[in-house]
Amino acid sequence: MSSILESSTIEGSIIKPVTHFDEARKCHTAHYRLQEMRKAAVTFRDDMLAKPQARFYKSMGLIRVPYPSKYAFLNCKVVPTPFIHILNRVFIVQVDSEEGVKTILLSPSDAEANAETPYFKKMIDRAGPLKELVRKFIAPEINTVEDCLQQVGLTSEDVDYISYDHLHTQDIRRWLGDANTPGLFPNAKLLVMKEEWTAANFLMPPQFDWYCPNGLAGVPEDRIIQLEGDVMIGDGLALIRTPGHTVGNHSFVAHTPEGLKVTSENGVGPDCYAPEHSRIPGLKKYAQQTGMEVILNGNTLEGGLEQYISMVVEKTIAGNHPVYTDFPNMANSSELTSYWGFPGYRPTVTYGDLSFGSVQRKQ
Repeated sequence: MSSILESSTIEGSIIKPVTHFDEARKCHTAHYRLQEMRKAAVTFRDDMLAKPQARFYKSMGLIRVPYPSKYAFLNCKVVPTPFIHILNRVFIVQVDSEEGVKTILLSPSDAEANAETPYFKKMIDRAGPLKELVRKFIAPEINTVEDCLQQVGLTSEDVDYISYDHLHTQDIRRWLGDANTPGLFPNAKLLVMKEEWTAANFLMPPQFDWYCPNGLAGVPEDRIIQLEGDVMIGDGLALIRTPGHTVGNHSFVAHTPEGLKVTSENGVGPDCYAPEHSRIPGLKKYAQQTGMEVILNGNTLEGGLEQYISMVVEKTIAGNHPVYTDFPNMANSSELTSYWGFPGYRPTVTYGDLSFGSVQRKQ
């Protein structure tokens, strides 16, 4: 298993370190670390906007998933329903690099395998003989990753890298293979923060419910690249460490014609990054009463203060959305959405599926 520091010369010409946040992260007091990280985020944003855009960027819905509102809006207790609905998306990004065009899949979820995640499995199993009907109602599948690739004209061989902002619920064996079966993506490697890979392989009891059993087991070591810090992937895509939701969480920052799109699950939607403008019942009032600048997505509570800082960094990098200017330019990997089966709330804004640029097939 390699780290980016040990990767080949070719890999190193594609994946390059970003140092903007190094000094700010050394601040030992959270208050001052927040100040310095915010300043570093402004500098990083300006620098990335001055550089080339990603060649192609497309987000596509995969599956709708019920999610407890007590986690989605941590400590708020303001939504009159125990569950909200989030839409998991896959992001297909192509960038130019010194080694040619590279294709990266961000959050390519294997919905069937991921359903074995204990939290969701227990929820479905309570329905007994009706569990298949219940599953289709509460977790309708929209697309598969394979369908999404086909729709944009790519094949499994075209994928160079996959990555997730964190590894909750993920089973990556379908994509990268294990000791018994080859992976669907023969040329792809996983980009993951070293802390996330280590934590996901040595879970603590509070984490058990949210990680897919054996989802990482047997994946060949040469298919994993452990990142030891922030990096650029070619031109137009960055992976920035944003710990909190998990200890090894990172955010995807893509340079698009609409500015910098930032993808993460530290928050479940634009409302959580600008609660002062939210129309979700009680969210704005809660933010005003507490002074909370952001609302955390907290199911495993691995690092609350770090998550708060990370969300401020994310929305600072993103800047304002070009149309919904009261909200940051977030393209969350699991976005809060309305769903008729879960009444009682409605997000103030949703950005939906996005598409920029033209896809290029390998020669």
